[in-house]
Amino acid sequence: MGRVNLVKDRETGRARGFAFVEMPNDEEAAKAVAGLDGKQVGGRNLKVNEARPKEATRAPRFKNGGGNRGGNRERFSNEDYREAARQPREPRW
Repeated sequence: MGRVNLVKDRETGRARGFAFVEMPNDEEAAKAVAGLDGKQVGGRNLKVNEARPKEATRAPRFKNGGGNRGGNRERFSNEDYREAARQPREPRW
């Protein structure tokens, strides 16, 4: 077997109920899927399948309701402003 990545909840540190297993080759991976899918472990049925690439998702959500509220605005990064001259600021009294 290759590597195992057990996915855990960020806040509690408890397992989220799924993992990713890297297999040395496709033949062994196919045997593992066929042999383990649907088996019962600890009173629960396993669902074993080959991982699929992550699909493109919407813009990330922000906590506390902030973020992109105005619809489909373009996002900017610091790199967009690297070449721009910095404007002097007035002192705050």
